[in-house]
Amino acid sequence: MSDSQVQVIAQPAEAHVHEHPPYQRHHFETYAQQNDATNFAMWLFLLTEIMFFGGLFTAYLIYRNWFYAAFVAGSHQLSIPLGGVNTLLLIVSSFTMAMGVWCAEMRKKGALVLCLSLTLLLGLGFLGIKTIEYGEKIEKHHVPGFHYSLQSFLDPSSDEAAKAAGDKPLPLDMARHTEVYFSLYFAMTGMHALHMIIGVSILAFMIVRAQAGAYTTGHVTYVENFGLYWHFVDIVWIFLFPLLYLISRH
Repeated sequence: MSDSQVQVIAQPAEAHVHEHPPYQRHHFETYAQQNDATNFAMWLFLLTEIMFFGGLFTAYLIYRNWFYAAFVAGSHQLSIPLGGVNTLLLIVSSFTMAMGVWCAEMRKKGALVLCLSLTLLLGLGFLGIKTIEYGEKIEKHHVPGFHYSLQSFLDPSSDEAAKAAGDKPLPLDMARHTEVYFSLYFAMTGMHALHMIIGVSILAFMIVRAQAGAYTTGHVTYVENFGLYWHFVDIVWIFLFPLLYLISRH
């Protein structure tokens, strides 16, 4: 076989190799197929998250109906200003994340890095404020367990938050059920905070990759799917804030 014939045979194989973009996995026939599979997997994951948090919300509503007075007194121990600031931080972070997705689609590397960095800072701000709130609960012994204190509910005059809310002393049997409220509070906000920690960790990784030029070469699926995750975490908080902080604050 001559050299010219070898070149003719080799050319179609080389052309076939270069048909696929570098970010397409070998087991997908087309990039569109890869994109559809990745998006389906992300939505399936979010569906499991909805079922998980849905169970927590259902448990909260049931116990609140059973021990209404205890849950109202427990909610008065939460700071609306701190919860409101955290809500604002997450709403703004959803905007910066959406802008990050747009920057990736428009192949604006610098703007993408900026949007991801702002989202990271807002997420860290949320976690910082949540740490302050948890510290206050630890100080007042409102963490469920052996050292849980009923003092704020049996004698509201001894607690600034209870006094400001105009709470009346609860009977001992009802005061004990405030521990149920704080059990659900830490379970729900703790799982949300865990999702936030995972989110900011992924954001830090994405910022490093974006600075190296990733996500602005036409492959934006990673950024889009992380955006869905971030928006989902924000939406969960939008439900947690009124449910835990605002209901029955009269």
